[in-house]
Amino acid sequence: MSATATTPDVISLGCRLNIAESEKLRAMLPDDENVVVINSCAVTNEAVRQTRQAIRKARRARPDARLLVTGCAADIERDQLADMPEVDGLIANQAKLDPRAWNVPLNEAPLAPTKTRAFIAVQNGCDHACTFCIIPQGRGQSRSMTIAKVLAEVEQHLELGAREVVLTGVDVTSWGHDLPDTPPLGALVSAILNRFPALTRLRMSSLDGIEIDEALFELFASEPRLMPHLHLSLQHGHDLILKRMKRRHLRGDAVDLVQRLKARRPDIAIGADLIAGFPTETEEHHAANLSILQELEIVHAHIFPFSPREGTPAARMPQHDRALIKARAAELRAAASDIRAAWLNRLVGEPQRVLAEGDETGYTETYARAALPDGTTRGDIVTLTPTALQEGLLQ
Repeated sequence: MSATATTPDVISLGCRLNIAESEKLRAMLPDDENVVVINSCAVTNEAVRQTRQAIRKARRARPDARLLVTGCAADIERDQLADMPEVDGLIANQAKLDPRAWNVPLNEAPLAPTKTRAFIAVQNGCDHACTFCIIPQGRGQSRSMTIAKVLAEVEQHLELGAREVVLTGVDVTSWGHDLPDTPPLGALVSAILNRFPALTRLRMSSLDGIEIDEALFELFASEPRLMPHLHLSLQHGHDLILKRMKRRHLRGDAVDLVQRLKARRPDIAIGADLIAGFPTETEEHHAANLSILQELEIVHAHIFPFSPREGTPAARMPQHDRALIKARAAELRAAASDIRAAWLNRLVGEPQRVLAEGDETGYTETYARAALPDGTTRGDIVTLTPTALQEGLLQ
């Protein structure tokens, strides 16, 4: 627990959007308020278990504090969490950034203190209905921040010292669909880069590849200030499972996108989310999951063993044995680890521009972690040539 016994603390679980929102919550709460806020996640059963675990741990660490829960689990698992004796109250997820929900005057809600990288939530909610996903129930419909408001927030973060801006949201590529004239995401990215020529690093969080517009594609392909790091909300490598997930893309769409990007920008690093053991997944389907790791050279893989969420269509489908799901997830992780190790080894001996964090390491433009020379100041962007790879860290 980072806070002292009489100051507010916000514990964030789950996605980058939650991290961005937690920073705003910390800034919003009065410094002398003895409160702990759990910004919860409900994307899987394991996420809910971790939320409950965090609540119990926080209560043990701060027995005298007021303990409040917000985030997706506070809506989706409201009754379950409200019954926990450790919990003093719940704040609706869609109200958690409203100062009035915390009894804070509207004019006393400052911007969160900026770290090396600023996470800006440009979009919230989701209008889609993937069969495995419960998050639309916790986040509501897709809502976009206007270009003017995004530019204002970027400017504030840059004034406070941010060196990299990360655009995040629940379904970032749906940004603009609810705004007048439905601008594409590429228009927002272009506006940021044009407005702030001093911004040297702009990074995107997870994107739905099928919704990447041509303007955004061109920026990924040719704009050096847009980091060469694309993380796809892919979920699976077989078309039948993608259809049963109610995804809007097929395997070939992802392959085509990555091939076109790599033809223009060969150094771009591809990340992806993949689910192992989805209901009805056969060995053939699992093999397609394994092969897409190699075909796309996915070097930032997030592997999730399927976990049924009550209230979703996938939870009503025929389920696999948990041992099989875990075994398939382990195969995917092993394959992903080999691909990542080969990629990192290729970076050895190649100059890298690294943004220094506060722990004597930093991230390259392609989001590889690198050790930094002694004396490097947090926030510096330095060029170094790694000479070795040790435990996944460029040296």
